[in-house]
Parts: sequence; C-alpha cells; structure tokens
Amino acid sequence: MVDKEKAVDASFRAVSWTSWSLASRTRYRGPKDDFAYRFLIPWIGEGLLVNAGEKWFRHRRLLTPGFHYDILKPYVKLMADSANVMLDKWEVYTRTGQTFELFQHVSLMTLDSIMKCAFSCQSNCQTERSNPYIKAVYELCNLVNVRFRVFPYHNDIIFHLSPHGYIFRKACKIAHTHTDEVIRQRREALSEKKKHDEAQEKRYLDFLDILLCARDEQEQGLSDEAIQAEVDTFMFEGHDTTASGISWIFYSMACNPEHQQKCREEIQQVLMGKDTIEWEDLSKIPYTTMCIKESLRMYPPVPGMGRKLSQPITFFDGRTVPAGLRIRISIYGIHHNSTVWENPMVFDPLRFLPENTAKRSPHAFVPFSAGPRNCIGQNFALNEMKVVVALTLRKYVLIKDPDHTPKMISRLVLKSLNGIHLKIKLVEN
Repeated sequence: MVDKEKAVDASFRAVSWTSWSLASRTRYRGPKDDFAYRFLIPWIGEGLLVNAGEKWFRHRRLLTPGFHYDILKPYVKLMADSANVMLDKWEVYTRTGQTFELFQHVSLMTLDSIMKCAFSCQSNCQTERSNPYIKAVYELCNLVNVRFRVFPYHNDIIFHLSPHGYIFRKACKIAHTHTDEVIRQRREALSEKKKHDEAQEKRYLDFLDILLCARDEQEQGLSDEAIQAEVDTFMFEGHDTTASGISWIFYSMACNPEHQQKCREEIQQVLMGKDTIEWEDLSKIPYTTMCIKESLRMYPPVPGMGRKLSQPITFFDGRTVPAGLRIRISIYGIHHNSTVWENPMVFDPLRFLPENTAKRSPHAFVPFSAGPRNCIGQNFALNEMKVVVALTLRKYVLIKDPDHTPKMISRLVLKSLNGIHLKIKLVEN
C-alpha cells in the first residue's frame, strides 16, 4: 500500500512539473518538437501546426482574421447541416435498438463540415464515400497514426519502402492535386474580378478566401505552397481533433444522464421548437457549454504535445532542464491533477462556473494548448461542438452500453482502442 501511495505521489509531482513547464513555455516560446510532428509534414507541409520562428509569426498574424466571429458566424449553418445529415442516418438505430460505434460517424460529419467551411464544397462524404479526396484524407489520418505507433516506421527509408508508405505517398498526391486545383480555380476567379459575384452567391467567405486575400504590411500575400499547407493543416486539425472531442462528449453525456437531461432542457428552452440552431443561440446554453468543457477536461482530444526548449528552464525545486531538450507535456495529466482538480475522475460541469474558474490557474485547463501557440481554431471547434451537441440532444437520448466500455488510447488524438459504442432513442415530446 505504501509503494502504491509513493507511486501516486510521484505521478502527481510529475504532473505538477508538466503543468509548470507548460506555463514556462508561454514565456520561452519553445519550438515544437520536430520528432512528434515530422510525420505530418509530407501531407500538411509547414503550416501553422509545425513551422516556427518568423515564418510561424507571419502566418499566424495573416490567418488570425480568418477566425474572427464575423467570419465564423455563417459557418454555424454549415455545421448544423452536416450534423443533421449524421443525425438522420442515426434514426435506423432507434428502430433496431442496437449499439453502434459513433467515432466514424462523427469523423465523417466533421470532415463534411470542414469541406464546406474551407472550400465551400458539398462533399456528400457522409452518404457517398467515392470522392477520392475524402478517401485520401481519411487514409492519411489513419496512416499517420499507424506510423506514429509502429517504431520501425519512424525511419523514413523503412516507411518509404513499406506498403503503408506507398499508400501514404499515393494519398498525399491525391490530396495535394485536389488542393492545388481548388486554389488555382479560386485564384482565377479572383483575378477575373469575380470575387464579388462569388461572395454574393455563397453569402460568406470561406477559409480559402481568407488565405488568398490575406496581406501583410508590404501587401505581400501567402505563396501557393503556403496556402496549400494551411488548407491541408486545417483539414487535418479541424476534423480529427473535433471528432475526438465530440465523440467523448457524447460518451460523457451517456454516462451522466442527469447532466444530459439538464442540457436537453436548456437546449429545448433556447431553440423553442426550431429545426436548427443559430449563431445567437450558442451563447445561451451555459450549462451545455460547461458539460462540453468538463468532457474536454476528462478526455482532451489532443492528450499531449511535444516541445523543444529554446532556453533552459529552472523548476520550483531548483533543478534545471537545459536548452535543446525535447519535453513532452501531458495535457491529460494536467487535467487529472488532484492537486488542482478535486475528484478528477468525477464528471462535474460545475467546475466551470465563473466563480470556480476564477480560482484556478489559466494553465489548469488547456485542451487547446495555451500561450502564443494556442490553437488558432479553438473558437471554430467549440462552436461546432456546441452545434452538434445541441442538435443531437434535442433529438436523441444517448444511452451508455455497459458491454462496450471504451479503452482510451493516445494517438495523434485521443481515441478508443475498441471504439466508442452507444445506444440511442428518440426524445419524447
């Protein structure tokens, strides 16, 4: 028993060190660990996720206006459309009463949503999976995870010569060809002064419009290569991480039916019988938002991240970590640190009441990282989570399947080794 207590105490100290190093990182601005992220570069290039220094700073400054609320506002309808397609497909499970694995459904839904928001493209990927670009993106996400967990594949030559490496290169070519063509067509439309007509037809600016129109102080925009990297980065970060977050939120709701019902009552009161949710509604569901944040605490979509120290760090006990060292920051560990979170394994959305949040360090809850390199798309992701959760709970009751308990596993995003299975039934009016 004593040994177990020592082990637990040691783990808490390690988590505290990790939390402190995260706070220090926001001052030192250490670059990302290239070992952890280099497997993505052949696909997404050197976009915001992986680049550093002045290049990162310039891209971040140019892209930030693309996530202003005026730009995000029209996306809510697109997210709702994609969510409703998924929810309509789920009706069959209410008739059969059978358990189903939801992560793949949610992943296709978020991919469909990103296609609409990034390209203004109706992909139909939730009902038709014959689109070669959609298939390529799906394969690339899976293959990056395969390479990350298969140690021999860390070697570039071994991976290149493997069957997985061949499939990866082929999928990269398809994805890049598609992105290049979309960028070329949009550039031609803009150069022919069709921007106004196109915007009027779409009634909103998509992510690609923002990238093509971005200019710095010298009136210099992004190169085609940089635009392709940012679009591919947005496609990866904007669908796989959000799919993980939404899937675990659904699981949290199913495990906590009393909180699920409170969210449903709040949502029904706000929507008042409407078939969809609107921008103005997102700020009117505070209890649902707290439940979403509590699920993100318990099941952070990105459970850890790597950094390379640009300067030495001295910890609170006097020990020093030298510059150049690669460190791993456990977001999952931070979110389950019992010195910060009382009963961290208990689902308690009231942790996120304003008066409770004010008592904690800003680095206690970091599902989207923190500091200058925090996730640029966090408002986009939170909006999508609110939209999907609201529309789902308005229509369905989520029920835990006791025969299929998820086994958490850390990939590039937090997933379940045996899937996330639920049962559903229609909400009684």
